[in-house]
Amino acid sequence: MPPKEPAERKPSEKAARPTDVTTETLVAERSLGAVPVGWDADEAVTALYSAHYRSLVRLAMLLVRDAATAEEVVQDAFVALHGAWRRLRDTDKALAYLRQSVVNRSRSVLRHRAVVEKYAPKGLPDAPSAENGAIGELERTAVIEALRGLPARQREALVLRYYGDLSEAEIAHAMRISKGAVKSHTARGMAALRTVLEQLS
Repeated sequence: MPPKEPAERKPSEKAARPTDVTTETLVAERSLGAVPVGWDADEAVTALYSAHYRSLVRLAMLLVRDAATAEEVVQDAFVALHGAWRRLRDTDKALAYLRQSVVNRSRSVLRHRAVVEKYAPKGLPDAPSAENGAIGELERTAVIEALRGLPARQREALVLRYYGDLSEAEIAHAMRISKGAVKSHTARGMAALRTVLEQLS
């Protein structure tokens, strides 16, 4: 009696999910902004960090105007996501959760900074740090300077819309406001920016 040939796997059978996060996986997930079902917190946060850390830091830097603080804000947002992973109802919205966390933490930084600056003793200005020198070129542009002069909500709406390339719905979710408020803040911010830039030209 001839030996039995190994049974072929049926098309319906699923291959086991790989246990490591590969470069190919990260590239695929980067375009989707989603996380495969079944990933644990370590796998998910590793993939999201690799795909979105830099863009989130750039987003935070435009809000808090300081590279080192922006990195701390984003790292704290990833730590919070890791801790909340099991409680997320929809893991496809993990990137939206991160954006919202970055915006909220940036607001907290600015509120704290305003209080510190209000009560800080007046003295000689500090020498510029290496980090300030690294982003000095970016901050010298007219647009960045004009953005700094806007009210916080207008600045957030413009940064999320034109830098983050988010939709009105995504901005509303990140800022925890209505889509109508997003339109209002964006329109007012653009009008103010236009006025400032026309005066400079």
